[in-house]
Amino acid sequence: MTPDPYPGTALIPAPLLQEARGDSPGSFSLDERTVFDAGPGTESTARWLRTVLGAATGLPYADGTGPHAIRLRISEEVERAHGPEGYRLTTESPDAAVVIEGGGPAGVFWGAQSLRQLLGPDAYRRAPVADGGRDLPYVTVEDRPRFGWRGLMLDVSRHFMPKDDVLRYLDLLAAHKLNVFHFHLTDDQGWRIEIKRHPRLTEVGSWRARSKWGHRASPLWDDTPHGGFYTQDDIREIVAYATERHITVVPEIDLPGHSQAAIAAYPELGNTDVVDTTALTVWDTWGVNPNVLAPTETVLRFYEGVFEEVLDLFPGTFVHVGGDECPKDQWKASQAAQARIAELGLADEHELQSWFIRHFDRWLTARGRRLIGWDEILEGGLAAGAAVSSWRGYGGGIAAAEAGHDVVMCPEQHVYLDHRQAPGEDEPMPIGYVRTLEDVYRFEPVPPGLSPQAAAHILGTQANVWTEVMENRSRVDYQVFPRLAAFAEVAWSALPAPEARDHADFARRMRTHYRRLDALGVDYRPPAGPHPRQRRPGVLGRPLEGTPPIV
Repeated sequence: MTPDPYPGTALIPAPLLQEARGDSPGSFSLDERTVFDAGPGTESTARWLRTVLGAATGLPYADGTGPHAIRLRISEEVERAHGPEGYRLTTESPDAAVVIEGGGPAGVFWGAQSLRQLLGPDAYRRAPVADGGRDLPYVTVEDRPRFGWRGLMLDVSRHFMPKDDVLRYLDLLAAHKLNVFHFHLTDDQGWRIEIKRHPRLTEVGSWRARSKWGHRASPLWDDTPHGGFYTQDDIREIVAYATERHITVVPEIDLPGHSQAAIAAYPELGNTDVVDTTALTVWDTWGVNPNVLAPTETVLRFYEGVFEEVLDLFPGTFVHVGGDECPKDQWKASQAAQARIAELGLADEHELQSWFIRHFDRWLTARGRRLIGWDEILEGGLAAGAAVSSWRGYGGGIAAAEAGHDVVMCPEQHVYLDHRQAPGEDEPMPIGYVRTLEDVYRFEPVPPGLSPQAAAHILGTQANVWTEVMENRSRVDYQVFPRLAAFAEVAWSALPAPEARDHADFARRMRTHYRRLDALGVDYRPPAGPHPRQRRPGVLGRPLEGTPPIV
């Protein structure tokens, strides 16, 4: 891969404004005289920047002021012009080597991320490589994000990701100016968060005896027991680590579907009059599971207890409750469920699912939080305060926004990063539609034709990573990168309409960005195709033919 001859112009995401200072582009180097001058509210960014640049360059970066300082400030002027996440970065000003002014603490942090990019790929290493990571171009950058919600959903239920790998992904999100980490913690295949009042959720629900190898149609199995969970102190550490990087963690607890791991731990949660729930184990394959929660007061109290502990651990506004892919067959067959429908005056099983969602929407609202769920929560009616993750195309998000609900756009046809990146047999366990790096770059989160009032309800966008066929960190890296870089630019930058986007310029900047990913140890998919070790020959996937409908 030919290096980009102009790495100083290779910022990703692309900034609002970037221009060389003076008549000559030129550059200068940080050295032993470089110090940090951190103003009020910027201390955590100074601590982070000193840590990463100190490791990469070997420089001491003492505290100080003067012409050799990296000066960090919160600026009311920048806040008025660009908002709290906006920033202005200037190198070699008259009285400091670097000045980063943010509209708020987050803006200063995103400016520091751009500074690290401007220092070149060696600034991402954990120890010095010659004198790399020290050279800065004379430049001014002004920038702000397009969306306030710029997220990645990571499924750790299907395949558990150890805590250190989660922390690493938070660093990778921060490096791409993404600010929401949607943490998918429970599903049929594993319960991953410690709940002290219900210890069997992790004692039983966090482990399965084996795993399907490949798509559920594959005849292959991995007979190694799989599992793991995060203690509450692990969760506190993850949340604190994210907060230092101006990332909000949104926990997801699935209900009333995708709940077999919980039912395996506590059989009374299931529809005991139609299935022997005592015989259920944590599910070992993939797909839509028929075993769903029973519509009882016992189940409501149980999950209220779960959410009480969840709220103590996650301080953010939003809590994701799933609400998707809930088969109704057991409720249709269950006399107890049918009696519940009659008692509540509901029309059918779809309204019963809505009753679950409405209950927890009211419960969360009473505690100052907001429910968000997959777009199926629109079916049967939706409480006014709930927000929607629109995954089945644009349709759910359009309907929700037009009805006055806030929306996060994450349509599977565009930003499901578990979907394969290219056609052909070399792709490991190919899943879903082909979505190339360029396809992701041309994704537009705001559907055309949406009214201005409805468009104001688009909080932002996120990419989703479901890990059924991603058995370890390297497989996750392969699916997520480099496409997350394209997604980050879509979420952050003020790009033109999809057909007018300059993919050639993005590809040029990616030549430098691949070197950053190399320095970070990211096992991304190379532009020319997978390495031999990244392939999974003979393991069935679920490739879909043709172009997906946009609905």
